[in-house]
Amino acid sequence: MLFKTSTCILLASLALFTYTSPADAHSWADCIDWVFNDPDKQGWGKDDGKCLGYARRYPLGQEFGSLDDANPGRHYQQDGDDAPPCSDGKHGKDVGSDETRADPPEKAYGGKYGAMTVTSVNDTLCIRWPAKNHAEDNEKNSLKVLINFANKEGRDPKTQAEVTETFLVDMPYKNCDKGKVPDRRPCGGCFKVPPRGPGIYLLQWRWMLNKGEWYTSCADIKIEES
Repeated sequence: MLFKTSTCILLASLALFTYTSPADAHSWADCIDWVFNDPDKQGWGKDDGKCLGYARRYPLGQEFGSLDDANPGRHYQQDGDDAPPCSDGKHGKDVGSDETRADPPEKAYGGKYGAMTVTSVNDTLCIRWPAKNHAEDNEKNSLKVLINFANKEGRDPKTQAEVTETFLVDMPYKNCDKGKVPDRRPCGGCFKVPPRGPGIYLLQWRWMLNKGEWYTSCADIKIEES
């Protein structure tokens, strides 16, 4: 009897330790180049389109919205403007997966990872993310996703402050499909590719949940001649 009681207490303690409140769930960019099956009926679910481009080292074959349970998780929470703009798997309040620039950049794509986004100037890119319980009526309508798009090729900037200078556009975070599971509701937004010469550029998806609480995802965007 003592053994059973001790076991129950241990299991309850572990459950309490590992449980993450749905309200504490955090998002990331699930797809960088989402293409709608029907542009006149835009939707973000699996039956509404397909993904042609992903963030760096994004694992294929995973259930949508499930990578907060991965080890390491996909969401990277920065620690101030001196924080790395892209997760290095070492720093941050939530460390996240390795999204540093590969050498060459193509090494972060293909095989077990999703493809790199290939586009051209003035094309439309649509990015998708999971709601993670933050698109409900009781959540702030002011939640935004910011898109930062590098002005030049080459290495990633060392700090977020440098990337912030390349701000391109913001999009409403709560632009989501309806769904019964608020954690897994698909969301997204679209923007035009800015004028850049042919090459590979850093795109950063950045979301502020609360004041000073930032989450980012990073991708390489290959721009070809129009």
